[in-house]
Amino acid sequence: MAHDERTARASAEADRGRRSEAWKNALTVIQEARPPVVPEGAHAMTVIVEFPPGDPGTPPHRHFGPAFGYVLEGEMRFELEGEPERVIRAGEPFWEPGGDVIHYQDGNARTDVPVRFLVTMMCLPDKPMLVLVGDEELAQRGRLRAPRPS
Repeated sequence: MAHDERTARASAEADRGRRSEAWKNALTVIQEARPPVVPEGAHAMTVIVEFPPGDPGTPPHRHFGPAFGYVLEGEMRFELEGEPERVIRAGEPFWEPGGDVIHYQDGNARTDVPVRFLVTMMCLPDKPMLVLVGDEELAQRGRLRAPRPS
């Protein structure tokens, strides 16, 4: 047996004795959801979104596929059609079903620090990742928006 081969075997045997058990407790589930069926040809896209202090975020919009997110820093003002507005803080997850649901808010809830969040979206074939919703449609669907605090 060549010297290099003996050294490699000895190294592999030593590594087996030093394997970590940390992986057994390394997983923390932060959210689970049942998304709608994803059609053939869809793809996933993961992005990081950053808004400066006090920024209102993306205007009302929708995603054609589900989106799963996690706030990395700061606090995000989050509102989906039919749900009350809420604040999601760093370390908390969020998700939206996509499709016809309007995403009203994803802006920075704080005026003193930026907000950063990570989102993984299922993008449908031949559809943009995000489309803005016009004022006319917002007015037509106003009854579907949850009551807002005065």
